[in-house]
Amino acid sequence: MTDSPFQPPLPKDSSRRAHWRRLYGSSKSLAIAEASKRTEHCLLLITADNLSANRLAHEIRFYAGQDYQSKVKVFPGWETLPYDQFSPYQDIVSERLSILSDLRQSSQGVLIVPVATLMHRLPPADYIEANSMHLKTGDVLDRDDYRRRLENCGYQYVSQVMEHGDFTVRGSLLDIYPMGSRQALRIDLLDDEIDSIRSFDAETQRSVDAVDEINMLPAREFPLTEESIRIFRTNWRSRFEGKAMNCPVYEDVSQGLAPAGVEYYLPLFFTDSRTQTLFDYLDQQSMVILDEDVEAAAEHFWLDINERYEQARHDVEHPLLDPCEMFLQTAEVFQFCKGFRGISIHPVSDDHKASEFHTAVPVQIPVDARAAEPLAIVKRFIQNWSVEQQQGRVLFVAESSGRRETLLEMFRKHALQPRLFNSWTEFVASTDTVGLTVGSLDHGAQLFDPPIAVVCESQLFGEKAMQRRLRKRSNRDTENIIRNLTELSVGAPVVHEEHGVGRYLGLVTMDVGDMENEYLQLEYADGDKLYVPVASLQLISRFTGVDPERAPLHKLGSGQWDKARRKAAKRAFDVAAELLEIYARRAARKGYAHQRDEVAYAAFAQGFPFEETPDQEDCINAVLSDMCADTPMDRLVCGDVGFGKTEVAMRAAFLAINNGKQVAVLVPTTLLAQQHFN
Repeated sequence: MTDSPFQPPLPKDSSRRAHWRRLYGSSKSLAIAEASKRTEHCLLLITADNLSANRLAHEIRFYAGQDYQSKVKVFPGWETLPYDQFSPYQDIVSERLSILSDLRQSSQGVLIVPVATLMHRLPPADYIEANSMHLKTGDVLDRDDYRRRLENCGYQYVSQVMEHGDFTVRGSLLDIYPMGSRQALRIDLLDDEIDSIRSFDAETQRSVDAVDEINMLPAREFPLTEESIRIFRTNWRSRFEGKAMNCPVYEDVSQGLAPAGVEYYLPLFFTDSRTQTLFDYLDQQSMVILDEDVEAAAEHFWLDINERYEQARHDVEHPLLDPCEMFLQTAEVFQFCKGFRGISIHPVSDDHKASEFHTAVPVQIPVDARAAEPLAIVKRFIQNWSVEQQQGRVLFVAESSGRRETLLEMFRKHALQPRLFNSWTEFVASTDTVGLTVGSLDHGAQLFDPPIAVVCESQLFGEKAMQRRLRKRSNRDTENIIRNLTELSVGAPVVHEEHGVGRYLGLVTMDVGDMENEYLQLEYADGDKLYVPVASLQLISRFTGVDPERAPLHKLGSGQWDKARRKAAKRAFDVAAELLEIYARRAARKGYAHQRDEVAYAAFAQGFPFEETPDQEDCINAVLSDMCADTPMDRLVCGDVGFGKTEVAMRAAFLAINNGKQVAVLVPTTLLAQQHFN
């Protein structure tokens, strides 16, 4: 084959399809990145599952370069099962609407979508355009009209803006968390003119940076205007038999509410049940790439859809739309694909027209920490690759900046001097034989034209489950926080931050200040009632007493809860004073400071077959930090099943053994333990 991985063959029109084969390791992502750079239109990459989509996104960003990072996106699914009575998180809806809006501009880039997400039908593109608003400094804004437009677009009026889709009005200030925006925004009015727009932190409510203009997308993937509600009611009655008023979803939508799971009635909100697909948002010059195993994954998902439909279709209170109205069938997906220029990727293909790339399966190059020369195999690989491929070059890829420094120290300690590079493209443009950079690669690559070997950490230290988490860390204790009203059952005891223990009686709708809102109804001692706005759900936490049925209810206005809190605070103060005295005596003593061999420890840690959770990682680092300090150690690690206590103990034991200390560690006789202490 004469084509280089840097110049992958592309189809010229929709009547022709290109076939790629023998793209091993991350070379597939390199080919896709280069293909995207050679077209001015969107490249839609369809994968078999979410894991593949996220992995390919990381790899394509690495090969595409820093300037291309924002052009590689993953279109997220709702993260619900078909016909679930749950709604997606607002952050997910915000990301979906933002991507759909950008697609209408036919911008260059790579959009990655799992085939199961692709099979969901979408709102018409003109719905998003018609319900988007654009504001900038100096515009004249009528507050009452603006509020009505926001509510028609699905935004929720709250007392304090906390998440996407929230807005509030306080005098001349209008706070809103627009869909598609990464930050909440505060609009300051001078009479009817926008004087300034600033972003602000939703947790602290503090203003941050000035913004010149904002583009606000609708808050949901379906409208909730009077007209759309009328259309919904008409479509519902034409679809389902029986009394519509006996169906909670119908009743809630009729009142202008969006009940959980209403997304699975999407077609009913539009005239003639008109929906579209992701293909309808693409420019006709876009290119569609089918990854390996997509057809099998689509067939499997379609079977799951029909199975769940058959299980729940006879619930008269929650009737279901036919699968063909909510989802694309497998044959429809591939029929739509034929309308675009296309590329199919095969591991091995018998098609003589398929383009065969000059790549090879990445090999393991293990670092043997126990050997006299830990990097002997690595050095041999570099030498052989250079000789066999005639000046072949090697790029090592670390997972993070911290890991890069660890690898650099290890290499230099054993007479290897790789040059540091900021990116893959910078290394390619150089002539250096050995380089080191940072990137999110699960798999390396061996390219023969030009001869470059990309070596990631899993090749050096063994396979590791790279399940990169998309969730942000929280600074709050998340165990007792109630995130969704579906987590509460009527009669359950809860704790209000200001009023103490009460019992949840359900939701009620009340008119307060000419505005209708939903409130949580809590019952306290002597039958007293407290009504808490749904927007203040963060004030409510779970009751963690031994017996919820006999939870001691506090009396409102009695000061009983304040007295209990003061008593608990006094006890905490006394315990803190006692602990301070103990720690002062301990700090005055000297302990044994362990020394850590970074190379040996890194090789040992990489043998753990899962990615550590943030809590596990913090715990491991804290334990090792204590062991390397010269003060006496005082730490107890405990937790539920799956917390990672065995891994923490083994890391600590490894450090102690390497310092010549005798330790006794009780671990379960599992494969994990055998792997570490064979």
